[in-house]
Amino acid sequence: MSNHIHLIISRKEHVEQLSDIVRDFKKFTSSKIIRSIEENRNESRRNWMLWLFNSAGKKNSNNSNYQFWRQDNHAEQLLSNKFMTQKLDYIHRNPVESRLVEEPEAYLYSSARDYAGQVGLLSISLIA
Repeated sequence: MSNHIHLIISRKEHVEQLSDIVRDFKKFTSSKIIRSIEENRNESRRNWMLWLFNSAGKKNSNNSNYQFWRQDNHAEQLLSNKFMTQKLDYIHRNPVESRLVEEPEAYLYSSARDYAGQVGLLSISLIA
């Protein structure tokens, strides 16, 4: 999706809490994205995007400069295979419902490509 992301993630029992993983993911990706925008002088929306992220950052005392990600998330524990399959289908159908593509596997940034036997952009572990 162009304005949000859906993830199914897991952790090993001896590894950090999922909330720590999400926090670190947001921190890492936001700093990389902001840096990329700052360095791309040919991007016509560069100043507008930086102003937008800076304005959002000023509204939140947890930030020193920019805010890229929203502070909240909608985490749900996937406690059954049926619920996990429902969520995976929802994620794969999201770009179709948004009318970005006609078929889930046509969305370049979706794991639906992997489930359809194509090669996706990232290495994933297939589930159920």
